[in-house]
Amino acid sequence: MTGNKKLGLTARIVIGMAAGIAVGFFFKWLLAGQDERVLHLLGLDIPLKALFIDGLFHIGGEIFIASLKMLVVPLVFVSLVCGTCSLSDTSSLGRLGGKTIGLYLITTAIAISLAIFAALVIAPGEGVQMQSDATFNPSEAPALSQVFINIFPSNPIESMAKGNMLQIIVFAVLFGLAMAMSGKTGERLSAVFTDLSDVIMKLVTLLMNLAPYGVFFLMAKLFTTLGFETIASLAKYFGVVMCVLLIHGIVSYGIILKLLSGLNPLIFFKKMQDAALFGFSTSSSNATMPVTMEAVTNKLGVKNSIASFTVPLGATINMDGTAIMQGVATVFIAQVFAVDLTLGDYLMVVLTATLASIGTAGVPGVGLIMLAMVLQQVGLPVEGIALIIGVDRLLDMTRTAVNVTGDAMVSCIVGKSEKAFDQAVFDDVNAGSKEENIDFHHLR
Repeated sequence: MTGNKKLGLTARIVIGMAAGIAVGFFFKWLLAGQDERVLHLLGLDIPLKALFIDGLFHIGGEIFIASLKMLVVPLVFVSLVCGTCSLSDTSSLGRLGGKTIGLYLITTAIAISLAIFAALVIAPGEGVQMQSDATFNPSEAPALSQVFINIFPSNPIESMAKGNMLQIIVFAVLFGLAMAMSGKTGERLSAVFTDLSDVIMKLVTLLMNLAPYGVFFLMAKLFTTLGFETIASLAKYFGVVMCVLLIHGIVSYGIILKLLSGLNPLIFFKKMQDAALFGFSTSSSNATMPVTMEAVTNKLGVKNSIASFTVPLGATINMDGTAIMQGVATVFIAQVFAVDLTLGDYLMVVLTATLASIGTAGVPGVGLIMLAMVLQQVGLPVEGIALIIGVDRLLDMTRTAVNVTGDAMVSCIVGKSEKAFDQAVFDDVNAGSKEENIDFHHLR
């Protein structure tokens, strides 16, 4: 399509997602549990699973995710250095950090409290039979003292290579502060970083134009392999988690945004569509970070000096969606095992999960590790986690979209309170929506 009839990015992503889901269902029906099924076409034997699911869909999806992750470390480091060195008052950094972390912890506490309340009212675990052979062995969470030690990098290059976000954030902030205090030398270097930031954001724009294809591959593979039989057997648990995620992501965030900043939630949610869809399709806040950053700065009007700090930090420690899963799962597992939890136990669950959202930020499989910590804290068997693993994939996609939306919401509130917010950009429905047509012929 050309001219005024050209579809916007959101519409194209939705089309790619719908087409991927349809193709995934088609291949699921075509294979019908026969992984070795071969299609005879033009005298050739074509192995469907190997060629399409493990081949085309897998490769296309992984390349898309890898392309997004490729931008995360340079984007976080460069934008955070730019933001820190441009702060007119470097002493305000502590206030900025306090507001941001405080808001993230408050929204996490609200999320898990809402989840526990909903699970207690609906009781999704009643009537569910525990399988005797179900097992789950979580990775060991680090000690609290080691968590604080690990925040500070001994080798920043190694931190970047491993994608350790908290260490990258600390180094970038210190580097930006040093630049701000270096006079003319810092100003020259600041200009270089500003140019680098512009180039990286152009690269984000380029990859966003390819997003519908990447989303198609991801959805096609997922819905080919997704086991809906497990979801049906745990429909009540699945429904409770999904409903609480939607309520928190829309109602809670909308109310908090309106009360603390006075901004229009409807405009906010409309401008967060692309980032939320990215988060849903990738199931990774880190992989979605370039898109979130673009939406927060170009569409919502938050200055880069704020967004470069709040968005990477949120992608690392803001786990509202995971906290909701933990709250419902704790009540669900307690009901399955017929364990009565006291009010003190539930308060301990809220406290443990909220603090653990920071404490386990850099650990792989963070959601299940945090849940294991919570269960152990109130004396519930961690084997119960094996019950919910089968339905966790779709829920993980939704809670990532919630987390990404929460990162942007906190960024808007902090930006508004720090007077680093452009109201005109936020109110402009077309801000940041102009898509650049990239002529690849000129790149030869």
